[in-house]
Amino acid sequence: MSTQAKTFNELISGDQPVLVDFFATWCGPCQMMQPILQDTAKQVGDKVKIIKVDVDKNQLAASNFQVRGVPTLILFQKGKVLWRQSGVEPAHQLVNIINQNIPQTV
Repeated sequence: MSTQAKTFNELISGDQPVLVDFFATWCGPCQMMQPILQDTAKQVGDKVKIIKVDVDKNQLAASNFQVRGVPTLILFQKGKVLWRQSGVEPAHQLVNIINQNIPQTV
């Protein structure tokens, strides 16, 4: 197992939820996701870690989660998939999905 894959697995296995954006540099809709993810990150703060994974550079991770199209967004917590969607999602929708899947912490 490569160090990169191990690091990815460690990231998605933690207590903190992680929203992973599987993307490709040549993908137009993927480029549209960047400002949406920045907006989402501002709204959810530390509740969720948001990472981007280039499917061309990380084929093993993309293959392990059957990513067939990009962008594909997957919300993980403790290594489990809480939600997944292919295609562009608006920021308000992502915030709603995060809030529905992750209980509020006090």
